[in-house]
Amino acid sequence: MHEKDRHRVILSAVQDRALVTVLDLCTLTGASEATVRRDINTLDEQKRLRRVRGGAEALTTKPFVGLAGRPFSVNETMNSAEKQAIAAAAVELCEDGEPIIINGGTTTFQMVHPLASRRLQVFTNSFPIAAHLLKNTSNTIMLSGGIIYREQNIILSPFDNDVTRNFYAKRMFMGAQGIGPLGLMEQDPLLIQAEQKLIGQAEELIVLVDSTKFQNRSSLVLCPLDRINTIITDDGVDDRTATMLEAADVTLIVVSSGAAQKEGVAS
Repeated sequence: MHEKDRHRVILSAVQDRALVTVLDLCTLTGASEATVRRDINTLDEQKRLRRVRGGAEALTTKPFVGLAGRPFSVNETMNSAEKQAIAAAAVELCEDGEPIIINGGTTTFQMVHPLASRRLQVFTNSFPIAAHLLKNTSNTIMLSGGIIYREQNIILSPFDNDVTRNFYAKRMFMGAQGIGPLGLMEQDPLLIQAEQKLIGQAEELIVLVDSTKFQNRSSLVLCPLDRINTIITDDGVDDRTATMLEAADVTLIVVSSGAAQKEGVAS
């Protein structure tokens, strides 16, 4: 990544969070720790951010009118190999012809590539998922109605009587901000409201998360663990998490980023 591009990514990241670590920025930019530290020093000298111990922070926090959380464009650069393997395993659970819901997110977006060889009825609130499937596959696509949130690239409606209530799905595939003993967690109330409507239209709920999400927490619970049928994650998941899911009777599918799949049932 060119220096100017790295600087844009770094400045974007520090506006999104109170503190961004050097390790976070290495992941986002693909650069070495030494390069990132040099970029932070340069931007600090230019008074475009503030260098702090172990990372950087914004000089001022800009108010953001929209949804909480990192932008889609930032999220999609993180743990990409794991996301691709998780998404491929998710598509393996689908049967041609069945109706499914795919919630917006960077992990669920990776489902579009293996879906290119399938024929399903797909309902989604994700503009990029819908656009890609429409252009590159033979799947039937239905979009939810509402406002397009540019940063997260999803469509949300604050109204209860939207088209969501008219779609039935065999399975719903979704990501999450974090997962803990209380269940799936997200940051934004509007997002939770829309996702709960979608969950209510599906028989099975399948959650696609890389293993880092089990360390994440948020102040809002989307749904309890016992509402989840299956979680697909990578082989970074630890034994403590597997035990937690087993206690909630959740099926756990573990994949490696090399696409060699290992499957276990926690039930």
